[in-house]
Amino acid sequence: MSHPRTIVVIGAGICGLASAIWLTRAGHRVTLIDRDAPGAGASQGNAGLMAQWAIVPVNTPGILTTALKYLADPGAPLWLRWRDLPRLAPWLWQFARNANPRDAARMTEGLIPLVTDSVDQHRALVRGTEAEKWLATSDLAYAYDSRAAYEADAYGWQAKREAGFIPEVIEGAAVQEAEPLAGPAIGCLAMLRGQGHVRDPGAYMADLAAVFQAEGGRYLQAEARDVTLADGRITQVLTDQGPLACDAAVLAAGVWSGPLMKKLGLKVPLAAERGYHLHLARPSALPRQPLMMARGKFAVTPMATGLRCAGTVELGDPDAAPSRAPFAMIRREIARVFPDLRFEAAEEWMGPRPSTPDSLPLIGEIGATGVFAAFGHQHVGLTAGPRTGRMVADLIGGKRPNLDLAPYDANRFT
Repeated sequence: MSHPRTIVVIGAGICGLASAIWLTRAGHRVTLIDRDAPGAGASQGNAGLMAQWAIVPVNTPGILTTALKYLADPGAPLWLRWRDLPRLAPWLWQFARNANPRDAARMTEGLIPLVTDSVDQHRALVRGTEAEKWLATSDLAYAYDSRAAYEADAYGWQAKREAGFIPEVIEGAAVQEAEPLAGPAIGCLAMLRGQGHVRDPGAYMADLAAVFQAEGGRYLQAEARDVTLADGRITQVLTDQGPLACDAAVLAAGVWSGPLMKKLGLKVPLAAERGYHLHLARPSALPRQPLMMARGKFAVTPMATGLRCAGTVELGDPDAAPSRAPFAMIRREIARVFPDLRFEAAEEWMGPRPSTPDSLPLIGEIGATGVFAAFGHQHVGLTAGPRTGRMVADLIGGKRPNLDLAPYDANRFT
């Protein structure tokens, strides 16, 4: 084991929690801080999918044509807060520049080692703990209106096949046999066997925080406001509760990591990919497995407390109030694809996901500061969080992970 160090982890979402747990297990003295409760943001409001198959970046070739079509359609699953366009323009320019075959292939190659063993990484993180009960083994089905709609996704499915995710395609009457909740609007399922999901992301995050503390870590509800450097290396994290001395830190504050990166001399192009969910209480039925609704671009996941319908993309100010259009679209799609579904209430939620213009996170040391980045995972944060936390713990302990770290270089936007 490396020499024990005093480490502050900033951000108690899945990436921060996983980093803190693995660092504590490596023998370090770890304080985890967050301005809210553990997992209070996107880590608890997500679809709960351990999306091992999510290897295709958003900005694939042809995305510009698709995005323009979506933005012109108020019922489409993509929105832009137009008042935020001046601030988003530089990020959108870089995002568009990456939407070509060469860069899409590069981004896919970067995502593959981060997500394709997600189920195993989550199980390794929680094995033998109270948090283990929230992990479920399940299949995953992409739900399409027709075989033609499935075939229109050929680019993504080819990439998934090359990574070992080969779907079982189900059509006609067999669709409702495989998924009785599906109405006649669903004419084709692309089924991936042996995947997994989290039965209650919020409870999972709370239990991970309890695991961290039971194993010797310290949790403090505090807001990180600045850092102190001596000879270019971190010595303190300054919080609203006072300074915290440290000789290393992990920055895992999601979309709010940008301001602290600026204090370290780096301006990271980070956009808020605002995701939405409706959580249906006491539904009349649950699907047999999680579903990805291809037309609405959101997931439908059976959970311990109801049915979670989560996804969509809205680009805009992370602190702005939720928009109504995403909720309305999800409601329309639920009624269209599950005409017999009834439920007692629908909880609404919106949370910002940190998205880089190359669809890859920042993982690793920022310069030679002793601050390690662990953010920028866009919509695969829950999926990649345990792997990211283990990578960060290895790097801080002087052990290089057994994969190419160049795609995630925390300094690549300088």
